[in-house]
Amino acid sequence: MVVKIGIVKVGNIGTSVLIDMILDERADREDIDVRTISSGAKMGKNQMDDVLPKIDEYNPDVIIFISPDPGAKSPSSARETLSKKNIPTIVIGDGPGERAIGSMKEQGLGYIIVKADSMIGARREFLDATEMAVFNSDVLMVLSTTGVFRLIHKTLDKVIRDIDEDKLYSLPELVITAENAVDAADFKNPYAKSKAIAAYSIACQVSSMNVRACFKTKDYHVYIPLVSAAHEMMSAASKLAYEAREIEKSNDTVVRTAHRRNGSILYGTSLNDNKE
Repeated sequence: MVVKIGIVKVGNIGTSVLIDMILDERADREDIDVRTISSGAKMGKNQMDDVLPKIDEYNPDVIIFISPDPGAKSPSSARETLSKKNIPTIVIGDGPGERAIGSMKEQGLGYIIVKADSMIGARREFLDATEMAVFNSDVLMVLSTTGVFRLIHKTLDKVIRDIDEDKLYSLPELVITAENAVDAADFKNPYAKSKAIAAYSIACQVSSMNVRACFKTKDYHVYIPLVSAAHEMMSAASKLAYEAREIEKSNDTVVRTAHRRNGSILYGTSLNDNKE
């Protein structure tokens, strides 16, 4: 069986950029087929009304819905629509999505909340396309190196495997913390693990600062330093994450979990260990 995965991206968080790619990093898995539909940067009602019906044309076996703040008005409306499709659906969102956990459970939806996938400093005087790209590259370094992406793909792989084998599946109810992220990263060096925990924890704090700057402060002289400081924090988190991986590389203990063609995992802990 080939499991058909429909991914609906509404708006953008850091995880959105690579959510489809982390499931099939070399584009050679034979057990899945993926289609991604996106609303682009916007996440209003018009975008929702246009995007959601298109996923039905693909007839997926499982749906992944990813957006900022799944509890916000438009994502909430989308969740309500998806919950009625009788298709296993997993919602992926950032920290504010924790407030929607209760309603997602009631709707029978799975969820993965990535607390370190923080809101960007979206003030026009500060955020241009270059700054946006730099911020997202820092976020991706944190999410990839601290173990977030590995934990997400392992979680989704289990659902895919259960559907493929026609087993009784359970949808994930996962809030990603520094601790369970670095456990998935499987650091061998304690200093590398410590740096990764620090990176994730700093990244988590970025969102509250940007929320304050973008929604709770009107004085230019207050909100510009705040968004700039928040981006500096994400940059510092990215550097710590990079340093953590460099420590593991220097000890030849970088853990790699590559997908085989059948979707199973090829596990290696030394650069020369990854042999089929």
